[in-house]
Amino acid sequence: MSVLVYIETGKGKVKKASLEATNYAAQIAGQLGTSVTAIAFNAEGAHLEEVGKAGAKKILNVKGEQYKTHDPIYLAAAVEQAAKAEGSKVIVMSFDVTGKALAPRLSGKLKAGLVAGAVDYPAMNGNTLEVKKNVFSGKATAIYTINSDVKILSLMPNSFPVKLGDNAASVTDFAVDLGSVSSKIVVKETKSTNTGGMIPLPEAELVVSAGRGLKGPENWGLVEELAKVIGATTACSRPVADMHWRPHHEHVGQTGIAIRPNLYIAIGISGAIQHLAGVNGSKTIVVINTDKEAPFFKSADYGIIGDAFEVLPKLTEAIKKLKASN
Repeated sequence: MSVLVYIETGKGKVKKASLEATNYAAQIAGQLGTSVTAIAFNAEGAHLEEVGKAGAKKILNVKGEQYKTHDPIYLAAAVEQAAKAEGSKVIVMSFDVTGKALAPRLSGKLKAGLVAGAVDYPAMNGNTLEVKKNVFSGKATAIYTINSDVKILSLMPNSFPVKLGDNAASVTDFAVDLGSVSSKIVVKETKSTNTGGMIPLPEAELVVSAGRGLKGPENWGLVEELAKVIGATTACSRPVADMHWRPHHEHVGQTGIAIRPNLYIAIGISGAIQHLAGVNGSKTIVVINTDKEAPFFKSADYGIIGDAFEVLPKLTEAIKKLKASN
């Protein structure tokens, strides 16, 4: 009976959120006196050794064209069969786009209790797991108890450090019966202004975000320059995405992407409650705004009352000089 963890790969690498989930699964496995089995899809060539170093003892590699679109219907069928084959009573994954679609399907298939968006390690109490997650848009935390036979946990990305050891995992192919599964995916490719080298927002540890205070998309070069200098990913508020100044995949907030970076720099964003709900898990928040009464200052660790068009060039230049001197 092993703890099963769902692994996602991309561009030949294991995603950081999946390594976090593997560490988390290993912590649970230690309490249960068992091991961790990971399940990955079409992972040939990916750095799967990192999954072993993160705590997995065995990796099941599932091959097939059906999985290349990350269709949760096919993924759920494969993970369900792997869980039954391994006798897994606990399944762990990231609370990202795929996890949000996959976990509820598995919960229904396996009649499993599910806590989505866990932010702390669970406490064991007999056959139950007690798990903490944020509620009321991050204003409070609640402890959920799962007492079902099978338990599923999805984790908020960037909530747990990645720790790699010297462990090694065996990799074996895992065959899945998809005879009764059917699905149709329509893929629509869209152009993106996001640079290829950027870390995806859910995994980014440094984020520079801006709102309507930038006055137009033509001024976004100031934001991108600062982000480039510190190695950050760019983001935006919902009004900015709605006005098509920036692509919707950069929208962070309650109705966008929830993030938990180490540093979040908010430029020209007032700090409406819907925006705060998606970023209040940030370790350090820096706010730059001309309005000293902006609500965001109440949640900020550091604040600059000033015009972004004056502050950003000076801040960027100062960081460049600091980096050059080191």
